Amino acid sequence: MSVLDIPELALVALVGVSGSGKSTFARRHFAPSQVLSSDAFRAMVADDENDQSASADAFDALHYVAGKRLRAGRLTVVDATNLQPHARAALVRVAREHDVLPVAVVLDVPEALAWERTDARADRTFGRQVLARMSRDLRRSYAQLAREGFRKVHVLRGVDEIEAAEIRYERLFNDRRELTGPFDIVGDVHGCRAELEALLVRLGWQLHRDDAGRPVDATHPSGRTAVFVGDLVDRGPDSPAVLRLVMGMVAAGHALCVPGNHEQKLLRKLRGRNVKVAHGLAETLAQLDAEPAEFAADVATFVDGLVSHYVLDGGRLVVAHAGLKEEYQGRASGRVRAFALYGETTGETDEYGLPVRYPWAREYRGSAMVVYGHTPTPEPEWVNNTICLDTGCVFGGRLTALRYPERELVSVPAEREWYAPVRPLTAAPARPDEVLELTDVAGRRHVEHAYGSLTVPAENAAAALEVMSRFAVDPRWLVWLPPTMAPCSTSRLDGYLEHPSDAFADYRAAGVDRVVCEEKHMGSRAVVLVCREPDDGPFGPGGGVVHTRTGRPFFGGPLDADLLDRVRAAVTAAGLWDELDTDWLLLDCELLPWSAKAGGLIREQYAGVGAAGRAALPAALATLDAATGRGLDVGDLRDLFARRRDDVVAYTAAYRAYVRPTDGLRGVTLAPFAVLAGGKASYADRDHGWHLTLADRLCAADPEFFTPTRRQVVDLSDAEAVRAATDWWLALTATGGEGMVVKPYAGLAARSERGSLLQPGIKCRGREYLRIIYGPGYTEPDQLAALRRRSLGRKRGLALREHALGLAALDALVGGAPLWRRHELVFAILACESEPVDPRL
Repeated sequence: MSVLDIPELALVALVGVSGSGKSTFARRHFAPSQVLSSDAFRAMVADDENDQSASADAFDALHYVAGKRLRAGRLTVVDATNLQPHARAALVRVAREHDVLPVAVVLDVPEALAWERTDARADRTFGRQVLARMSRDLRRSYAQLAREGFRKVHVLRGVDEIEAAEIRYERLFNDRRELTGPFDIVGDVHGCRAELEALLVRLGWQLHRDDAGRPVDATHPSGRTAVFVGDLVDRGPDSPAVLRLVMGMVAAGHALCVPGNHEQKLLRKLRGRNVKVAHGLAETLAQLDAEPAEFAADVATFVDGLVSHYVLDGGRLVVAHAGLKEEYQGRASGRVRAFALYGETTGETDEYGLPVRYPWAREYRGSAMVVYGHTPTPEPEWVNNTICLDTGCVFGGRLTALRYPERELVSVPAEREWYAPVRPLTAAPARPDEVLELTDVAGRRHVEHAYGSLTVPAENAAAALEVMSRFAVDPRWLVWLPPTMAPCSTSRLDGYLEHPSDAFADYRAAGVDRVVCEEKHMGSRAVVLVCREPDDGPFGPGGGVVHTRTGRPFFGGPLDADLLDRVRAAVTAAGLWDELDTDWLLLDCELLPWSAKAGGLIREQYAGVGAAGRAALPAALATLDAATGRGLDVGDLRDLFARRRDDVVAYTAAYRAYVRPTDGLRGVTLAPFAVLAGGKASYADRDHGWHLTLADRLCAADPEFFTPTRRQVVDLSDAEAVRAATDWWLALTATGGEGMVVKPYAGLAARSERGSLLQPGIKCRGREYLRIIYGPGYTEPDQLAALRRRSLGRKRGLALREHALGLAALDALVGGAPLWRRHELVFAILACESEPVDPRL
């Protein structure tokens, strides 16, 4: 039995003459989706898999699809003869473009057998001489495959060997996702032995020494693993001692180590290569000369075996000497290794003659934390989930380690300046917090956050960019947007499309045992960010902002300022500034009446329908009555028009209930129902009782301007409480109320029994209010039956995605995240609003 070791991520080229069994081999060992057949691609582009004139286009398409698969991290197998060097070169090029290893599997069967199989196929019309030429090309290929760039070459000779072969997948050396830590990740040591020992002791490690008293290993009583980011040598006083300790820890399984560029240069020198002895290498070579000759050989073997980077903890942590871009993580190529060792430069040099490094971390948006060194900096700084631990110990700075997953930094000072830096230790110029860039939001983007991830399509981003750039409030003040809200499951009760029993059943099915039913105010959603001081807020000039659910100023100008003054005064009167220890508050509210903001919409969309119906239907009924008087049988038709008239009257009454005169803020009220954040705290973890109690205090402070939110707290296991809440909803909607919103009492961040986020609220709208949404006659049996087929899945998914983004935005806000990160999350919420979902839901 032949065992073929193939990397889990690779481009596998099957090599063999026609009739050698490549397609059969591919079907036996690989999934159909993994195999790209040249015959299949010829059929795609020419409707004939034997049309050799279509080969150029077919392989062009095949290489394109192979690239897409490899970019996504998927094993790809190419089923073609692959006998010509130019054909294989194209495959190696595709593999290298995506930083994966090319593998060749050669199937070599006797030419007579191959011809027998080929001749038996009616679709193969070429002669024996073609197969003979293929066999000669196969023989020439043996010696060339490795030189062409194939990292593994497996040759199977004969039918028995081919049929007995087994595929064994192997991980790349950098894939150590099974190691979950905890880790102590140590920055660039550069021969600073004493500082390394002091740092390990401070981290809780116990040093183990040999007979000469030299540390040769270290263990941690809590089972932690050390990870060294490279540059163990050069410049410092005792590189051999540092190497001896790290090599011992790695050999004992107590540490991992990635190579730095200084180790790489030392290796070349130890292997006899001609390198420039500079940047501290001379000191290391002199120190090694004092060691036994076998020690230098051991060092060379150790450095030669180091892997460019490690992917750890299920892919959540990446360690590389100079950092690593997301698309290189878990890949293997010369380009990946070069980036991990040296980073990326702009091609320029600074005033000290040193290369200017490209600030890749500023553009990093990956989900994995990247920990690296290489470029000394006075203070380690988190930049987009990356951190550099090289704090210039050898230059008189400090030796720093990161405890993972705790994200705790631990450091010890250098004993002295061991080596004078060419360039003074200064922090890299940071991107100003207030600067936003188009690349932060434009195009198709994948947004990762603590509550999940989502992909924002380019067209949705374009729509959001239009709103943000033309209509939205200052992005410094646009810190959160409310998620869309899904309705409850469709009711089957006679005459109802939505009913409390279904809302309660939805949450009960998710394992929720207690909910709060809040009166649904028929107004316009308003987000209020108000500051204690009216003129100098923490987010920019001004004392706050009030905006719509799409980020637009609510009224604009003086009216918004007046509204903020009323809110500020109420917060002050209620004593919330001091109680919550904050100078600003973010409130989720409803502004009433609906007509205050939506007057134009009511007049143009709803009032017109009502006016037309009230004018036309009585006239139609009068005509039908006259026809009845003349003896015509129009009774059924008259009943239909009478029902339509009654529906229009009910429709008019429904929207008129939400219209009342206003003059400026006179007649306008605000109904707060959630206090989202303030100062350095997000209140998403507080239950709704807490939120509504604070809202009640605002209402008490200014009862003329604030409207309270009536509610019922319901234990879903208590049948009497459920019945009482249902009766409350029926009474509420019978007197013109819109309905209610049912929420998990536990709060905004409530989760199901399985740990997933719950719907933040389910709306349950009244029978008469739904006339505004679905039209005057929606309660007709046939219309109601059609509406009951409405699909809620997309709406619910959208609500959860927006809710998760909103929670992440609140965390970013109070956690001091840079403006671009906060804005990225809020922007994604607005982009989600462009999803094609039935707006009536």
